[in-house]
Amino acid sequence: MFVFFNLTLINMRIQTEPIGSIPRPIELILAIKAHAAGQVSDQDLQLLYDRAVSDTIKKFEATGSPVISDGEQSKPSFATYPLQGMQNLSPDGVIIPFADGHTRQLPKITSGPFKYQLYSDVYLQKAKQLTSLPVKQAVIAVSAISLLYPGEGIEGYSREEFISDLVNEAVTDIRRSLDKGAHVVQIDFTEARLSLKLDPSGALLRSFIDLNNLVLGRFTRDERKRIGVHSCPGGDRDSTHSADISYSGLLPLLFQLNAGNFYLEYAGEKNKRQVLHTIKNTMKPGQVIFLGVTDVLNPRVETPEEIRDIVLEAAEIIPVDQLGTTDDCGFSPFADDDSTSREKAFEKIRARVEGTKLAETIISKKKHFFQF
Repeated sequence: MFVFFNLTLINMRIQTEPIGSIPRPIELILAIKAHAAGQVSDQDLQLLYDRAVSDTIKKFEATGSPVISDGEQSKPSFATYPLQGMQNLSPDGVIIPFADGHTRQLPKITSGPFKYQLYSDVYLQKAKQLTSLPVKQAVIAVSAISLLYPGEGIEGYSREEFISDLVNEAVTDIRRSLDKGAHVVQIDFTEARLSLKLDPSGALLRSFIDLNNLVLGRFTRDERKRIGVHSCPGGDRDSTHSADISYSGLLPLLFQLNAGNFYLEYAGEKNKRQVLHTIKNTMKPGQVIFLGVTDVLNPRVETPEEIRDIVLEAAEIIPVDQLGTTDDCGFSPFADDDSTSREKAFEKIRARVEGTKLAETIISKKKHFFQF
């Protein structure tokens, strides 16, 4: 008597995506500074932007990454792109301190109504003209932009009016990228972890969650499958603003966001298994958790085998169909950040892609074996 087995290998696919920003070429960083000083024309700067985007996409394709971005080469920062050219701004807004002592400062608005000056689909359309690969588009969270409203208020323009205008603009920003064919739209919500440092009670974070859910509630269930949320402790110039805040207080609230995907800093965490168990105990059905497997603040390039092992450990705790990989943060979220080279960033991305494939193959073989 013969017994025949189905020897078809079961493919347990593990999704992998970048966060977004890639270090700009040094010539572009210098030109941006010179442009601010009136030494480089708008036209010459735009040529350098276009050249950087084209080069970034080619290098992204060469890594084997199944999903790419434009590297945010022509954004002034991940947070302030909607404000380019806005006149009703004052520079003395909220100050964000980092662990190494440097700070970033947001502007604040001085009058209403509030309206984005630029939407993210402008970047997306340019990128899609240069590649046949799926392109993801990052947008700034509505909660981050809410910090632009001054604490003292604005005469004739209430905070309630501002929030109403802001939510409408954030919805428009996401929808335009979805409509223009973004593979996924990623909401950058790096202020989530910082909010727990500013207010350990969690009240500020809850208000941020509620505000972002006002935006997400404008989209259908199917649309939300193409919308993700990124959270990290704020990687900038090889430093962070909130790495000392535990995930245990963040994740139960973060997963209340009505989004399909979550991109979490993970490689830089010290107690990884504790983080994995927190994710398992608080994530919701249908949510895909993309774990950061490359530490963007560490100059050492991870090997594919190291990343493979990180993924395999995670797959022991998180269901494989809800598991993906990404980078901890964007490599250079601000245009003047030259702390990491472009070459190093793409080496890390290539390692992430290859390591994810190695883990995927091992997991598929295990699933195949247990089908007998």
